[in-house]
Amino acid sequence: MLLAIPDILSREQALAMRAELEAADWVDGNVTSGSGSASVKRNRQLPEQGAVTQAAQAQITEALMANAAFLSAALPHTVFPPLFNRYGGGETFGLHVDNSIRFHGPSGARIRTDLSATLFLTDPEDYDGGELEIEAHSGTKRYKLPAGHMLLYPSTSLHQVISVTRGERISCFFWLQSLVADPGERELLFDLDQTVQTLSAERGKADREVLRLTQIYHNLVRKLAQV
Repeated sequence: MLLAIPDILSREQALAMRAELEAADWVDGNVTSGSGSASVKRNRQLPEQGAVTQAAQAQITEALMANAAFLSAALPHTVFPPLFNRYGGGETFGLHVDNSIRFHGPSGARIRTDLSATLFLTDPEDYDGGELEIEAHSGTKRYKLPAGHMLLYPSTSLHQVISVTRGERISCFFWLQSLVADPGERELLFDLDQTVQTLSAERGKADREVLRLTQIYHNLVRKLAQV
């Protein structure tokens, strides 16, 4: 599943967060690189344990847990604490695939990376280049979303960040392990849940057929989820 989710943060929240992050101390982005991606990665990243990082992580995590589209699409089991990267002139992250397992040093937690996410904190007109390019079965596409919008995509995909040629691109990125490991099953559940939500708005949650579909959805989640 590859899904653009609008307004994880409002534009005002995203730009205010960007301003806070911009003034912090940044380090070489390879602090979180796997062995396969370090050779193609040229960017900067915020240290995980900094006060500015942790405040932004808390705000984004709260926003994610309140976003119905994210919860429906991802069915999150564990979300890796959000990280933040920065690309200026000539900086890029070449074609790579995300590590299958991520280890979070401070907590000792390990997660299987089912889905990756990029939350844009910079408006598209403020930089040139910097598109997130993702290879999918339907072809290769490039994404450059408004500040506050997020792209959710399979961690199994080959992807890259195109070189920035003007301005700077500051974004949040993270990975998550889903309750439903199989991407096909997860997409079917998302489609069913979206239908339930549409019919609920049209008919009301107490409608008999809406209740029946809601029952089917939750029983399928109960059958497929790994908790």
